[in-house]
Amino acid sequence: MARSALLNVMVQAAFKAGKSLARDFGEVQNLQVSLKGPSDYVSQADRKAERIIREELLKARPTYGFLGEEGEEIKGTDGAHRWIVDPLDGTTNFLHGIPHFAVSIALERQGEIVGAVVFNPATDELYTAEKGGGAFLNDRRLRVGARKNLSDAVIATGTPHLGRGNHGKYLIELRHVMGEVAGIRRFGSASLDLAYVAAGRYDGYWERDLAAWDIAAGILLIREAGGWATDVDGGSKPLDDGSVVCGNEYIAKALRDVIHRPVPAK
Repeated sequence: MARSALLNVMVQAAFKAGKSLARDFGEVQNLQVSLKGPSDYVSQADRKAERIIREELLKARPTYGFLGEEGEEIKGTDGAHRWIVDPLDGTTNFLHGIPHFAVSIALERQGEIVGAVVFNPATDELYTAEKGGGAFLNDRRLRVGARKNLSDAVIATGTPHLGRGNHGKYLIELRHVMGEVAGIRRFGSASLDLAYVAAGRYDGYWERDLAAWDIAAGILLIREAGGWATDVDGGSKPLDDGSVVCGNEYIAKALRDVIHRPVPAK
C-alpha cells in the first residue's frame, strides 16, 4: 500500500512510542509480583510515550496543534490541523500485564479526521487509514463484517468502572443487547475495539463517556473500511458527543435501536 508523507510520519511516531512501551511492558510484568504494584511505572511509561509521539509529530509539522491524553493541548499556528493522540490506550490492561493495548494517532484537518494509526506493539499489528484511501491492517485492505442480523453478530463494548460512567444506564443497555446478539466482548481498549470492527473481527461496538483521543483514529478506520460510525443518537460527530455506535450499515442501525429500546413499565 502507498502511504502519504504525513501517514508515514504518524506510523514512525507510533512505532517509536510502541518500542518504548514494549520495553516498559516487560518491566511491568516483572513488577506484578511487588506489593506496591506498577501504577507509578505505568504512568511514567504513558507520559514517555506521549512525549516521543509529540516530538516526532511536531518535528515534522511544527505548526500543527496537538491534543494528547497526558498533557495540555498545544494550539497550532496554522489553525487547520491538529494531532489527536492516545499514547497508551488500554492502560489497565498494560498495568495488569495483559498484551492488549495500543498507540492511537489521528490527524484532524478543519474539524475532520483525515489520517489514522492504531498500533499494538504487543502483537505488531498496525492499522492505518487515510480519508478516501481505505483502511489497512499491516498491508491488507480491511472491510467491515457483512453480517446483517444482530442474532449472528459479536458486539464489543466498554464497561463503566469505579468512578466512571452511568452504571445503571449501561446495565439497561447491556441487558437489551445481550438478548439480541450472538456474543458480547469487553477487551478494554476503545481504539482496538474500533480497529477490530474495521477488520471484521467484531460486527459492532458501542460505548459512552469517551474522549476524542479514545476514538478519533478508530472512527476513520471504520469509515474507510466501509462501515458506519455515529454517536449513540445517530449524530455524525461522535468526537463531540463522546459516544460511539458502529458496524456495517445494518448492524450499526440495529444496535442503535436496541440501545434506545424503552424500558418496560413494571
